[in-house]
Amino acid sequence: MNSFTTLIETFFTERLLQQLQASAHTVASYRDAFRLLFVFAQRELHKAPSALDLQDLDAPFIGAFLEDLEKRRGNSVRTRNVRLAAVHSFFRYAALREPAHSALIQRVLAIPQKRSNSSLVGYLTTSEMGALVAAPENDTWLGRRDQALLLTMVQTGLRVSEVTQLTCRDVQLGAGSHIRCTGKGRKERCVPLTSKTTAIIRAWLKVCNGQPADPLFPNRSGGSMSRDCIEHLVSKHALRAAQHCPSLRSKHVTPHVLRHTSAMQLLQAGVDRAVIALWLGHESVETTQVYLHADLSIKERALARTAPLHTGARRYRPSDSLLAFLEGL
Repeated sequence: MNSFTTLIETFFTERLLQQLQASAHTVASYRDAFRLLFVFAQRELHKAPSALDLQDLDAPFIGAFLEDLEKRRGNSVRTRNVRLAAVHSFFRYAALREPAHSALIQRVLAIPQKRSNSSLVGYLTTSEMGALVAAPENDTWLGRRDQALLLTMVQTGLRVSEVTQLTCRDVQLGAGSHIRCTGKGRKERCVPLTSKTTAIIRAWLKVCNGQPADPLFPNRSGGSMSRDCIEHLVSKHALRAAQHCPSLRSKHVTPHVLRHTSAMQLLQAGVDRAVIALWLGHESVETTQVYLHADLSIKERALARTAPLHTGARRYRPSDSLLAFLEGL
């Protein structure tokens, strides 16, 4: 085993898992980034991943890899930056273990994140949200599960990764009904439930008859639902809801759009941005700024408060004959 292979293995086992105690999602993301990098190296350098050296991964090579992600694989700028973040994390670790390659490492660390255009967040209106939640057939086991799942996501704004980890014990339906979840950075938070959501979840728990440690929204075999499964059912019910709500046909409805919808509901209800950040589990209040940009109603209310200018349109006339001559040229 060469030194580079050892460096990669200790980066994952010691740095990520032991020292940083990175989440499973972070480890999986970094793993995928290096898997793509090694496949690219095998194709371009004709070297097996286990035969690579650290000097093979210089700044021009990493730049070519990032370019390949965008052009050949069709990845977005955001995905490209996620892969670069994994590479940067590894090279910061390598700087401590391989000081002899400090010049190469610093050149790789100097590769900047790529800027991209920021688009407005997508969200559902009240009528679209109602049509989506009503789309599942509530006379079947799967339909009741899907309805409870969709309503929970729209009302709580949980991330799809948080929803997949929910168990029956995470729901408290007594006084002060709420859901407890663990989000990014292993931060626990509680999200209150409305009376309607509480009633739907209570009815669902009677149907599924789950034990405290069982998934709140299980798949057909009783295990936890995957991210792909939730994304599929959201798209499926959005397509069905579009038959009764035509405006949904022009929207790409994803689990994250439901999270945005929850945030926009709170914002339009006049909830402070700091409370919305706590509700969604954001690290910073500034993260909720994107919802201010997306909410046209707030801008319309601001426009309505401005006083119109009562000025009549007049033709410009120069005050001097010489200025008149110059204007006529």
